[in-house]
Amino acid sequence: MFILSANDIATLETYLQNQGWLINGERISQVSVPGEGNMNYVLRLTTPDRSFIVKQSRGYVEKYPHISAPADRVLMEGAFYQTTSVDPLIADFTPDLIGIDTVNNIMALEDLGRASDFIPLYNSLKALEIWQVAQLTDFLSTLHTRFSCESTPDSLKNKAMRALNHQHIFEYPFMKENGFDLDTVQPGLQAVATVYKSDDELKAQVAHLGQTYLSDGKCLLHGDFYPGSWLDTTQGIKIIDPEFCFYGPAEFDLGVMIAHLYLAGQNKAIVDFTLDRYNLINQIDYFTLNQFVGIEIIRRLIGLAQLPLQRTLQQKQELLRFARTLILPHTSAD
Repeated sequence: MFILSANDIATLETYLQNQGWLINGERISQVSVPGEGNMNYVLRLTTPDRSFIVKQSRGYVEKYPHISAPADRVLMEGAFYQTTSVDPLIADFTPDLIGIDTVNNIMALEDLGRASDFIPLYNSLKALEIWQVAQLTDFLSTLHTRFSCESTPDSLKNKAMRALNHQHIFEYPFMKENGFDLDTVQPGLQAVATVYKSDDELKAQVAHLGQTYLSDGKCLLHGDFYPGSWLDTTQGIKIIDPEFCFYGPAEFDLGVMIAHLYLAGQNKAIVDFTLDRYNLINQIDYFTLNQFVGIEIIRRLIGLAQLPLQRTLQQKQELLRFARTLILPHTSAD
């Protein structure tokens, strides 16, 4: 198996030439890392005439090598781009696919140029612009309606990645002994989390919601639609990293987006605008949506996939209580 590496440019050039991704005697003039990635090994390759991105998925999470992950997940991302390229709006929001190497789990993509994700939203007082929220919402509503089918294509069931995500969203945060001391994130957070780890009623509903997530659905989802997958580029907003894509309930994608609007401190008017705009195109099951919003908030606060949140312990407690009411609307926490 060919292992992508920035340390051996000669070998890298030979590989790219064999794939047909370097043409007409092109030579690599620079290799760099385009940004801090979590899941995959990603490089930006520059030649005298252009630049492009190559990424490889391996049998573990790049940022956390002790965590196993499906080695072929880049192929799922490639399948997403291939499937959605027929729609002009979705294609305009996503990078062009240059090629896929199915043997070595490597993909080449258009370089979107100088860009930054929206992660800084979590620690700034700046609100998203309405036009930005409109574009993000239109991307989701178009994706969910344009690529909707009654029978799920085998190529996009993505069951292995769903199983991984299911573990980290619906199981890991509620395990009393999972090897992750939340006090290393923020003193006192472990005790706060214990309340939810011991909440049998909540955990039963979360388990049921997890089965909904694992069930095949009719809408093509991005699968990880949060500020880390949104890029602010000179060409406008772009959407990347759909490796968790699958055909499932539209409320999951929308729920993740709404959860992160809350986590990023966006005002209620932004949330309402998002819901109203989405609902114009695709009808929402608000009960299911709220539950997915709630579980995403909880897992980001007491799960492994932590965000760079600068919130007090009390503020996190308030968000957790709010999340619980979304999942169990007819009960209240003690």
